[in-house]
Amino acid sequence: MKSRHHAVQGLAAVGLAALPLAVHAQATSDDQASPTVELNPMVVTAALSPRTADQSLSSVTVIDEATLRRQDPASITDVLRGQPGVDVSTSGSFGKVSNVYIRGTSNKQSLLMIDGIRLRSATAGGAAWQFLDPRMFARAEIVRGPRGSLYGADAVGGVVQLFTPEGEEGEPMPSISVGGGSFETQRYSASLSGAEDGTRYHFAASRFDTEGAPVRRGGDDKGYDNTTGLVRLSHTLQGGAEVGMLALRGKGETEIEAGSTDYIQQVAGIYGEVPVTENWRSRLTLSDARDEQETAAYSDAYLTKTQTARWKNTFDIGAHELIVGAEHTEDSVGGSNTGSGAYDVESRYNSAVFAQGLLDFSPFSLQASLRHDSNEAFGDEVTGSVALGYELNTYHTLRASYGTAFRAPSFNELYFPYTDYGYGYTFEGNPDLKPESSYTAEIGIRGQYSDHFWDFVVYQTDVDDLIVSAGNSVDNIDSAKIKGAELSAGTDLAGWTLQAALTYTDAQDSDSGERLSNRAKRSFRVDIDRSISDFDVGASWLAQSDRIDGFSQERVAGYGIVNLRAGWEFAPMWSARLTVDNALDKEYETVKDFINAGRAAFVSVHFGQ
Repeated sequence: MKSRHHAVQGLAAVGLAALPLAVHAQATSDDQASPTVELNPMVVTAALSPRTADQSLSSVTVIDEATLRRQDPASITDVLRGQPGVDVSTSGSFGKVSNVYIRGTSNKQSLLMIDGIRLRSATAGGAAWQFLDPRMFARAEIVRGPRGSLYGADAVGGVVQLFTPEGEEGEPMPSISVGGGSFETQRYSASLSGAEDGTRYHFAASRFDTEGAPVRRGGDDKGYDNTTGLVRLSHTLQGGAEVGMLALRGKGETEIEAGSTDYIQQVAGIYGEVPVTENWRSRLTLSDARDEQETAAYSDAYLTKTQTARWKNTFDIGAHELIVGAEHTEDSVGGSNTGSGAYDVESRYNSAVFAQGLLDFSPFSLQASLRHDSNEAFGDEVTGSVALGYELNTYHTLRASYGTAFRAPSFNELYFPYTDYGYGYTFEGNPDLKPESSYTAEIGIRGQYSDHFWDFVVYQTDVDDLIVSAGNSVDNIDSAKIKGAELSAGTDLAGWTLQAALTYTDAQDSDSGERLSNRAKRSFRVDIDRSISDFDVGASWLAQSDRIDGFSQERVAGYGIVNLRAGWEFAPMWSARLTVDNALDKEYETVKDFINAGRAAFVSVHFGQ
């Protein structure tokens, strides 16, 4: 069985490695005239300014609206899992604890943003990905590599930014979706969007309710529900100034072994952008993000709030661009109760200034950024990055970069009150913790052709002052070294859409040489879809190697799953979709003794575009 598993991985690796050569052979014979930008999407997360994927000088993956609608995932982690450089661990399915690891870094070192607003738990330190309804989003950008010099703390492994829909020019466009399926699951959503006379709007609401599946072998079903509302508005004034607002709120309940957890995930913000001169645009954003979770069985309530004011100025200087700005953030955990009492310190502020230059000396391009953070809890941090790109020819771009980042200690790590868990185990926060710091070097090459692309990158990240358990508290006593390689490719040709990714991650404790927990060394994902008249069919195959469980330190076996999907546009503006997740009904786990759901079929009917 072991040799067969290795053979399958070997064939997958060889097949994906050969794909760029085949793509290049076809592209250079068929498309000598000029390349197009298909499968070369515009991204904004990588450089704070719109750049195509090959111009971004970054390792980026974009999941567009068409992909989200085709795959119709139950959780946003379903589309993130197995993407280049991305790993996901879950303690069961349907609203259970999920952690996202980008390039071998932890969930606390991976930043989540929604329309430019950071969302995370200030107590746990990472984002609660499991509570986000994917139907509220039109796009996801995954930027791999440090972005501390642009976004501050926690962007060590990379950044995932989710974008909500904008209204499109024209009459109001309604959309309705109704569906259900396995595990007594029901899904409903509705939206209204449009644009007229400079005003864009999008209103949406959704409901997801399921009896769920067991998270332990032989256990009872663990249910989950989510109700989400979204409002997005913007208006462009005469002269080009723009104002807008966003409000997204999701709430519900998820059942766990000890009972249930009530949660709220919320982001809200307003912004104004003014063209001060022909070459200078200034934007001010005020935002509020909340992560709230209460578990009655533990008598705890973690109520965290992050309020941010961010001022960004963009200057166009010929072919070059300069971005400078400032940011002030306040974290609060007021009202929280750990089950052993409140936190001794319930708030902290962080002030920062940042600058970035995007320079074009074709065929060379240079990106350099610098940021200074001053934090009330742990003092000053300076981060920077530099990236150099070189266009080898019409189709190929070589890039190299070096960047630093840091992770801020969470409120739990700093101020968690003394707690006696019994059995001789106690825990207490350490207010003297320093931030974790990282240093990353990478080199990559991208081939971009008409309707095809491939991208290959190798990197190394060194992390110092890792925060780890030390007796009954935590301390900065460890370091890590992460080496990796990523190969991705895609094509959109003659009705076929193919995306493939192969990831290798070697994440080790620098002192002991032991593997960091919860990360798979090897991952392979293929998404293939085909449109035929009014029908479309597709499948996803995800295979991952074993990992070490973070709690028990035991080995968790690798796995492979297949997801199937089909759609039918049976009338103008009407369509039906069928998805079958884990079609082969595999029992698998990514956290020791926590199983994921078996085969799950869902049928839905949609009205609207």
